[in-house]
Amino acid sequence: MAPTGIAILGSGIFAKEAHLPAIATVGPSVVELKAIYSRSEKGAASLAEDAQAALKLASRPDVYFDAAPNGNLDALLARPDIQAVIVVLPITTQPGIIRKALAAGKHVLSEKPVAPDVASGLELIKDYETDYKPKGLIWRVAENFETETSYQIAAKAIKDGKIGKVSYYNARVVNYMDTSSKWYNTPWRTIPDYQGGFLLDGGVHTLAALRVMLPSPIKTVSGFASLNREFLKPEDTINAVVQSADGSHGVLDLTWGAPTASAAEHASKGITIVGTDGWLSVDSVKILDGPKSVGGMRVTVVTAQKDKDGNVTGETEEINEQVSDGVPNELQFLVNAINGSDNGLGTPLGALRDVAFIEAALNSKGSPIDVEKLMKLA
Repeated sequence: MAPTGIAILGSGIFAKEAHLPAIATVGPSVVELKAIYSRSEKGAASLAEDAQAALKLASRPDVYFDAAPNGNLDALLARPDIQAVIVVLPITTQPGIIRKALAAGKHVLSEKPVAPDVASGLELIKDYETDYKPKGLIWRVAENFETETSYQIAAKAIKDGKIGKVSYYNARVVNYMDTSSKWYNTPWRTIPDYQGGFLLDGGVHTLAALRVMLPSPIKTVSGFASLNREFLKPEDTINAVVQSADGSHGVLDLTWGAPTASAAEHASKGITIVGTDGWLSVDSVKILDGPKSVGGMRVTVVTAQKDKDGNVTGETEEINEQVSDGVPNELQFLVNAINGSDNGLGTPLGALRDVAFIEAALNSKGSPIDVEKLMKLA
């Protein structure tokens, strides 16, 4: 089968540092990067040069930018040799570009979050379901936590009953951000025109991980949001108590407003899920990959051993460590879906549930908000 011709729309940090390596990992027999689009010629040309080096190409991918009458986004989308696009653009820009790409007959992999808010996300999904999905076009959301092997391993452990029925859970994210950070110093993040700032941009990852692992979706959110560091407007911290549809419940703490770098380094972080017969945790770790240390995750599964009367007599522990692989998996799964083998990961509606949690927590002010109703009524 011939490789799928793809283009990257956007030339920012994540396109360079995550999507180019992912394309290299998936390999030229699966995808062929043919073009790069950015609003500016400089941005597109720079990423094209990086792509040529990273992918060991004989020549750089074609460059498209807004000021080129015959080489703009419309010209790129008109190419029949490009079957799919990866959209890596600012949050509020993405919905319009997604629609444009789908209208041009392209399959789409768009970066998370799926939309800046629930209402616009529902409209976008309705347009896709009505106008483009019936034509066989695939749209997937690039939520790499959803496709991480580690979270899938944890989900299977729960499904297989290794910790019994889920009772309660907690997730904690503590991040330190300063004005010199490369992630802060992008104009659309410095002055965000969307709710929640980094809480939306980064917080959806944790919700996606829980969505993958928990056997029942989060239904009710009661929380508070606050701004603790002025330059991270509009908010940088959420503390929420949640309940899943099956009655299990949990506590979620998300902050990008830690006061010092040491707080982010030493604070207890990660996800723990407790069941009637054990518990599991997923934590970020460094893993040796040959001579270098790379980012990865450790899944710890502890199962209670019981006698015939149900008394705990001991416990067993399983530990699994995996190098982070979510971004390459997103791309591989998109191509698989295009070729008729869809594993169901990365659906826009699933990703919208993550946005719905953030929206609910930002607006709760302590009152319970039904996520299901928010998804239907927004």
